[in-house]
Amino acid sequence: MAQFLINARDKAGALALRMENRPAHLDWAKAHAHRILMAGPVFADDGETFAGSTFVVEFPTLAEAKAWAADDPYAKAGLFEAVEIRPFRWLLGGGKPE
Repeated sequence: MAQFLINARDKAGALALRMENRPAHLDWAKAHAHRILMAGPVFADDGETFAGSTFVVEFPTLAEAKAWAADDPYAKAGLFEAVEIRPFRWLLGGGKPE
């Protein structure tokens, strides 16, 4: 199975939109935990202000990874200013616990 890095950056001033959709986003991510190797929020330089989301996921194809990312409640709500999805290969680190 191929791995993909998903970097999604929030629109400026979209904290209320993020928080409004956060419960649905977390439920969606938990429902797909078998696909997720790593995930978490990204913060601004202050280390406190939400600035986006990052995932490393496993899918058979790039098209499937893109379709999955588009189904994120955050994406559907229009939270993201930009989303980058790239093929990725895990090289170092603990990775997903088995």
